[in-house]
Parts: sequence; C-alpha cells; structure tokens
Amino acid sequence: MFLASVALAQPEPEESAKAKHVDAKGAALMLKKDSKIVTLDIRTPEEFKSGHIKGAKNIDFRADTFESDIGKLDRSKTYLVHCASGGRSGRSLADFQKLKFKHIIHLDGGYRGWEKEGLPVVK
Repeated sequence: MFLASVALAQPEPEESAKAKHVDAKGAALMLKKDSKIVTLDIRTPEEFKSGHIKGAKNIDFRADTFESDIGKLDRSKTYLVHCASGGRSGRSLADFQKLKFKHIIHLDGGYRGWEKEGLPVVK
C-alpha cells in the first residue's frame, strides 16, 4: 500500500507592516494630505498637556497599561506615532508590530523635531 504525504495548506499569518519613518516636515505633509491619519502622542500626560500636535491622542508609553491601551485601537487605521525625541516611540514599534497594526508612521525626532521646524502645536 502506498501512502502519499499531503501537505495541508496553512493560512498565511496576517502580516503587520513595518513602520515607515518620516521627519517633521514629511509628517506635516502627510497629515495635510490625509485627514484620516491618527496622531498618537505616547509621552506622559504631563508632557502632552504642555503642548502637542493638533488632534493628537495621548497614550502614555510609560503606563503599565500601554500595550492593552494601544490594543484597543483600530489596527486598520494609519497612526503617526511620536514621543518627545523618538526614543520611546522607537521602542514602541515592537508593540505595534506584535499587535499586528497595518500602518504605522514613526515621527523621527519626535515632538521636539516638530517644534524645531516651527510647525503648529496646541498649548
């Protein structure tokens, strides 16, 4: 008796996108062109209150609930993620990838880079 080995097709795992990196001017252009991009400021609430990009949503990277908080977001939307200078937001990219977010844009230079370029902020 001959038994053939049959490989069963496995569904492809859903891919999460690698983050796209932009500087402040590039981010400002993207936000101007696409009003659906969600700006996600992951600094502390105190930092956020001292000034932020208009329309930004604040989720504290340092909070114990950070991963569960971002897990509540719509993974199909596009997010522009930033912190003060890029360190925390850079480290957060692994969390977004782990949770299979599709469209993440990292603001290189963070909020400080945004301010340095003279771009508008809410105080």
